Amino acid sequence: MGSANAADTNVNSVADAITQGTAKVNLNLRYESVDQDNALKDADALTLRTRLTFATAEYYGLSALVEFEDSRSLAGVNDYNDAIGNNTAYSVIADPETTELDQAFLQYKRDGFKAKVGRQVMALDNMRFIGHVGWRQDRQTFDAVTMQYAINDFTVDYGYIYKRNRIFAEVKDIDSKDHVFNASYNLDLGKLSAYGYLLEEDTNVENGIDTYGIRFAGAKDFDNVKLLYTVDYATQDTDTATTSYSTDYMLAEVGVGFSGLTVKLGYELLGSDDGEYGFSTPLATLHAFNGWADQFLATPAQGLADTYVSVSGKVAGGKWALVYHDFEADDSSATVSDLGNEIDAVFSLPIDKHYTVGVKYAAYSAGDAGAGKVDADKVWLWANAKF
Repeated sequence: MGSANAADTNVNSVADAITQGTAKVNLNLRYESVDQDNALKDADALTLRTRLTFATAEYYGLSALVEFEDSRSLAGVNDYNDAIGNNTAYSVIADPETTELDQAFLQYKRDGFKAKVGRQVMALDNMRFIGHVGWRQDRQTFDAVTMQYAINDFTVDYGYIYKRNRIFAEVKDIDSKDHVFNASYNLDLGKLSAYGYLLEEDTNVENGIDTYGIRFAGAKDFDNVKLLYTVDYATQDTDTATTSYSTDYMLAEVGVGFSGLTVKLGYELLGSDDGEYGFSTPLATLHAFNGWADQFLATPAQGLADTYVSVSGKVAGGKWALVYHDFEADDSSATVSDLGNEIDAVFSLPIDKHYTVGVKYAAYSAGDAGAGKVDADKVWLWANAKF
């Protein structure tokens, strides 16, 4: 094995590591509106998220990163329930005002080994189980110790999470005792992953959620056509002080890319235990799954079967996508079977390497009244700048 050497990067002292570090600024200005068919008032929010990041250079494999994040409402456009107790007569837009430490960690790298200690972003596989919720202005990070070892095509990750810094301006952060395992191997046809996520809030009440699964995702080119495919299966057991539940997760997705278009058809099942408990993914980047209207951030007790089709491509220098979801209960009852459907659309346009603008729309149509859902329409307009 080789050795880390400060001279490899002309960093010969801690002072050099700091002076040769890099600073970044990321600004995200966004307007969001929510219109729901219930007693809540329609919501509007104009918010600006500012993220300031400084990362040192490496010194004998050691480096550090510190990052601050601020989110503010602008121009008095703040008629929305921010999900932490303000303006509860309005629909929810989960972008509360906040100023907080987003990341702060020490990192050590040597050969194929990497370790981080401190507050950090974690994103594993497609972020269905562990992610950063990057769509919201206050993204999710974790206070954790993480390690990764990569050699050739094999990578193994382990993390111990002792605090979940959620998207609610520290108000709903959770102390935890989570163990996260993920191992992957790159094959000619794709990436094979096996994972185990053992989650437990740090309380005196039994509340463990243990998930074990296997995933394969890849792509294959055939002349002018690309075939895309993903399969994922997991089992989950959860224990409370009085009950225990067991259920399954399944994903099957196939896609074809041709002539600048990509078409995908998928089926995702978050199973139910006899209509009493739905498969849970509390650390996921939830907005990316089951529709952008965010109607299923928590899986219904009856479970959720999501059949979806998407079409995406490029036009006028930007990227666009259309998605249709059909939602059904896994364990149907006399009152809950149809969980509705949703149409999503998005277009984003990079102006240059620094600026991006975009527009996004989600229209959810409710199903059975017993499911407790209502029709909802959401619109987003945003501009992002990074330096």
